[in-house]
Amino acid sequence: MSYQFKNIELSKITIIGAGNIGPDICLHFAKVFAADGVKMVLVDIAEQALESARARIQKKVASGVKVRAFRADLADLMLESISYTSDYENITGSSLVLEAATEDEGIKDAIFKQVDAICDEKTIFLSNSSHMRPEVIFRNTSNPGRCLVAHYFFPAERNPIVEIIPGADTNPILTDNLLGMYEAIGKVPMEVASSYGYAIDPIFEGLFQNAILCLQKGYGTVKEIDKVSMDALGCGVGPVTAVTLAGGNEITDHGLDEMHGQLLPWFKSPRMLKELIASGERWDIASKGDQIEVSPDRQQHLKNQVVGAFCALAAYIADLGICEISDLDKACETALVIKPPFSMMNAMGIDKAYDMVEAWCADNEGFPVPKSLATARDAGGWKLSNVTRKTLDNVAVLTIKRPKVLNAVDTTVLAELMEKFSEAENDPAIVGTVLTGFGVKAFVSGADINDLAACKTAEAGYANSQNFQKVCNFVEALKKPVVCAWNGFAFGGGAELAMSCTARVCKAGMKIAACQPEVNLGFIPGAGGTQRLPRLVGISKAAEILRTARPVSSSEAVEIGLAREEVEGNLVDAAASLVKQIADGSVVVPTIESGPLDTVGEPEDVDIGYHSRAIDKILTNAIYAGAKMTLAEGLELESRSFGKCIETKDMWIGLEVFMTQGAGKKAPFIHK
Repeated sequence: MSYQFKNIELSKITIIGAGNIGPDICLHFAKVFAADGVKMVLVDIAEQALESARARIQKKVASGVKVRAFRADLADLMLESISYTSDYENITGSSLVLEAATEDEGIKDAIFKQVDAICDEKTIFLSNSSHMRPEVIFRNTSNPGRCLVAHYFFPAERNPIVEIIPGADTNPILTDNLLGMYEAIGKVPMEVASSYGYAIDPIFEGLFQNAILCLQKGYGTVKEIDKVSMDALGCGVGPVTAVTLAGGNEITDHGLDEMHGQLLPWFKSPRMLKELIASGERWDIASKGDQIEVSPDRQQHLKNQVVGAFCALAAYIADLGICEISDLDKACETALVIKPPFSMMNAMGIDKAYDMVEAWCADNEGFPVPKSLATARDAGGWKLSNVTRKTLDNVAVLTIKRPKVLNAVDTTVLAELMEKFSEAENDPAIVGTVLTGFGVKAFVSGADINDLAACKTAEAGYANSQNFQKVCNFVEALKKPVVCAWNGFAFGGGAELAMSCTARVCKAGMKIAACQPEVNLGFIPGAGGTQRLPRLVGISKAAEILRTARPVSSSEAVEIGLAREEVEGNLVDAAASLVKQIADGSVVVPTIESGPLDTVGEPEDVDIGYHSRAIDKILTNAIYAGAKMTLAEGLELESRSFGKCIETKDMWIGLEVFMTQGAGKKAPFIHK
């Protein structure tokens, strides 16, 4: 048995290094690959390290079962899939070898020399280095085309970010396939060009260096600096505490000194860090429950230092041009649990951000004001993207990429979709477009609930509905075909966006593919769901789905006509193939009826359970009255009906429950 993603086939994976992160990487691989029969081998020269790793993995698996992160039968498969060994000969036959040993050039070189002699030419070599360039790590391997860095973040089995760093000679097809594979197994990979420290660590370690420099200058204590950092940057722990808990003083000391020569003169291990390492002591960090008070004057000065450093470091990475800044923005937020730096600068005002960086750079010799920040200031802010575009054999592939919120859309994303669709429509080399969501969980989890909560009048609700409908109508009216590659669940506006596409293909085996959950919250669909769903699946079935908010599986979606087919293999490839077939006329797909439906009938009795009868009345009228109109007239009715929901008491009850208690709590509707 094996796992297949495009031309990557995995039957045996070896992880070298049973220290801090290797066992966690092994655990993640076991979780995603064990069911496919893939075997994991954890290698270390120290038997004690292997035993500690075994105990650690067993403990985490048991905890996963307890909190229902996975089933007990999968847990058994995971544990059975892992073997532990100090004999390198057990690497033989590996499809992939990932090294997670000490951050030492000599050790990594020796490991890959040994591995290179054991493995065949097809084996993929990855290093979980946190700093070293792939050209250095793999300099003595016989085939550098199959070698990359895959930099994980703590804890590796749960933190979704993985930096993928190809070397100068890495096969670009392998890079693309690894990025796709990591996405397919639930990670959020980010491609970074070869550079010492990659994209995220210079920011993380730079913040730590800045903290120690503030300490040396007498700006505050360790506890005060960490406290202000947490408040200013929204991080769970301060930079000094983060490095301390990760046991990273020595690695950071070495990394900062290397960055001094390879990146900027400012980077340099501070005197107090070297003294601490020499003494064997620890930083005086806060204990759990400590209340740290910082005087207002000191707090403001430290905040200027912390925010100035954070913005300067992020903009410096933008200067390097080694990754997409939108990816870096999201990756910092997720990997470091910190405010996304470029979004933060836009929110605070780009002029203010520039002034803070300029002042900080003046106080920090060897760190010039980044050129990209000046460019962003002149442009009115950083241009960030939530929709990526690539071209696949004359087909544009648009991916909504907001993994932290499961690709939920807001007004910014809607505007960007319009822009990207227009570009594809006007590109003579493009025959059509695939629309999909990033990752494996969600196509689009819905619309931003905060946009709805901001609507206080029926007129505002009407405008909100019209804004979303404008995008769906635009997609539907495009001359070139648009196929939705339905990669995960689509809730609310996500399902309505999918309905506006020319056709839909969905990932096979989804227990929940679509749901219109609006009545759970006390309102109705406003992006076309009350009009397009009846025209796709029939009015009786559509009314039942809409009025009960029950989910629809991928198999049912195909059965009722909501989707064209389920896809077992690569979903985007299948969608792109369908786009080309529709474009050349070899496949004809039915279009949504733009006129009134022939047979409407009267509303049927539906058990709506606890849902609001007041909202159900508005919804039922929109469905049945709209079906007797043209599609355009029905959409107008839907928007007006959406606005009526704002005037009900039940909508505000539903929103309050959702925003304070979550989606699983039933709202106590009063039917008014």
